[in-house]
Amino acid sequence: MSKEVKLDLSRIVFIGRTFDEYMSMFKLTKAELKGRSILDCPAGACSFTAYANKLGADVTATDIAYFHDYEDLYTKGMNDLEHAMTKMENAQMNYVWDYFKSVEELKQHRDCALTDCALDMKNYPERYIASALPSLPFKNKQFDMTLSAHFLFMYSDRLDFDFHRQAIQELLRVTKQEIRIFPLVGLTGERYRQLEELLTFLHQQGCSTEEITVGYEFQKGANSMLKITL
Repeated sequence: MSKEVKLDLSRIVFIGRTFDEYMSMFKLTKAELKGRSILDCPAGACSFTAYANKLGADVTATDIAYFHDYEDLYTKGMNDLEHAMTKMENAQMNYVWDYFKSVEELKQHRDCALTDCALDMKNYPERYIASALPSLPFKNKQFDMTLSAHFLFMYSDRLDFDFHRQAIQELLRVTKQEIRIFPLVGLTGERYRQLEELLTFLHQQGCSTEEITVGYEFQKGANSMLKITL
């Protein structure tokens, strides 16, 4: 990727979810992880890669943020976290406070995810690959499973249907068995309006799809994932 495509660090929000959140969001069990090659795309500052690899998975994380050094990302992430939590104080009504009991508890989880991610990036840089959808630097069918959280569908106000189709086509290319996408709503909490059109596209590719309600809901209405079986 050319330097022109690389985002300025100031334009990247580097905040992520914990391993436990991933397990709930994607309705995963530890048995499903062991011995499987998994792609987290885009992974951001999530700690899933760090912990899943300890449990016997072979996880690769990819994100446009990884063009930057882990130390710069950690510093940026801490600043982003402070900013996000300040805004969260005034937006609590848009969230469900079951998984997290307070803004302070949320901040602690986000801090842990960021710290664990940055440390893993330092110790295992080969796990963290810089790239940006809809073009990934991986081989055809390289991964058994691909997980994609809080990107596709979330920004449908600025990423059109053609982008979504191309991005998912690329995820299909690098995946052998299944893709899980969470959530199925945008930033406003509304279901992605062209989801049925996208499902039709997937069925035409020979995939089967299933919408699954999960035991995780923080943003109101964001409690289901799309499971695509190849």
